[in-house]
Amino acid sequence: MAAPTLIRSVCNAMERIAPLRLAEKWDNVGLMLESPVQNPTRRSVLLTIDLTTSVVNEALAPNLASPPGVIVAYHPPIFKPALSSITLSNPIQASLLRCAAEGVSVFSPHTTLDCVFGGINDWLAHGVLGRSTIDVINHPEVIGRDISILGAEKRGLDGELEGGEGRLVVLPNPIKIGELERRIKAFLGLEHVQVGYAADGSVSGSGSSESIIKSVAICAGSGGSMLVGRDADVYLTGEMSHHEVLAAVASGKHVILCGHTNTERGYLPVLAKKLRDELKDLGMEVNVSKTDAHPLRIV
Repeated sequence: MAAPTLIRSVCNAMERIAPLRLAEKWDNVGLMLESPVQNPTRRSVLLTIDLTTSVVNEALAPNLASPPGVIVAYHPPIFKPALSSITLSNPIQASLLRCAAEGVSVFSPHTTLDCVFGGINDWLAHGVLGRSTIDVINHPEVIGRDISILGAEKRGLDGELEGGEGRLVVLPNPIKIGELERRIKAFLGLEHVQVGYAADGSVSGSGSSESIIKSVAICAGSGGSMLVGRDADVYLTGEMSHHEVLAAVASGKHVILCGHTNTERGYLPVLAKKLRDELKDLGMEVNVSKTDAHPLRIV
């Protein structure tokens, strides 16, 4: 498949999965890099959360059975509205230059995938409800049950509701926060999460880990600005600032932080399934990066 056809097919497929109009106003989404080099051997798509040096090395490795011609990087490697230069001294820019030289284009969906129905926040919501990623892949039609939009709604050109900011889960059966922690760790494949228990007004100022949870407000990635002040028993996100956590627990909310990209990476197999379905008539492979990983470790 010629390079222009490949990138056009991927862009069109991603538009059907998560329309660019759903992105937040501050975000930079869509085609980040269109390589001018046509390499007919590059016929697959590689999915990653971040376009790191390791991911680029993976994509450009010699002797790949199906080398990628497009990388779908969830986080946009170009975020500022204007670049003053593109040089090899900047690691992210160097990765983009290497991709361009080898015939690899880069597309980033970011908040379009957060907002769209069936996207990352809905996926997290189903983890809170005790489902698995495989369940979400195999039964996408049940997405939306017990789940509502937390913030602003996102509508299409015809006025039809297509998604929105964050999600609110109302649990059909209330559970202890310890059980919620267990569900989240199992769903995301994590050994540890950070938890701030709601202040209970005691001298110690520490809340109870036995609290009963009825509702969970969700925002993938960095969710402080979206979550603080919302009416829910628990705020679930990747990261919040110190003062946002203090404000939340002081107002009687529990906080569960999983690490920014840990709330996003597990969705890539779901996206891979969606892209394969969209591109099946073209016979294109869609693979999830093996080197993409959360940048921080607990030691």
